[in-house]
Amino acid sequence: MEPRILVLCTGNSCRSQMAEGYLRHFANGRFEVCSAGVEAHGLNPRTVAVMLEDGVDISSHTSKTLEVFEGQRFDLVLTVCDNARERCPWFPAGTKQLHHDFPDPAQVQGSEADVMEAFRRVQDLIKAYCRELANEQQRRSAGDSVRGTPG
Repeated sequence: MEPRILVLCTGNSCRSQMAEGYLRHFANGRFEVCSAGVEAHGLNPRTVAVMLEDGVDISSHTSKTLEVFEGQRFDLVLTVCDNARERCPWFPAGTKQLHHDFPDPAQVQGSEADVMEAFRRVQDLIKAYCRELANEQQRRSAGDSVRGTPG
């Protein structure tokens, strides 16, 4: 069974959507990735645009709340903002939880160019984090496979 990752944020519109997109991209089918919010604010069109600039199409993603995944098993839950971490529900024993607070680009005000630059800065941070996390998950899965191989 492939490992399952859930990315949580406040509104499942920007940061968690970026992380889901990049983790899926870097996983290349080796693990399943979902995202949700403690609320659903709708998929931010700027998020879709900056991800597409980097070759990752998340236009088919939808903004959803955590209730959609109620009762489902996840091996890892990643919160990408402090609000989600504080409001994150309890998960069963064995569910690894990680947290990294990324700035919210949707809160940036100014010209469209300034706002888009903020989205790209956050995107770069999330991309680097997700690349490393995906590599770590791959190493962990490979190690489990090796240990599980009869000698």
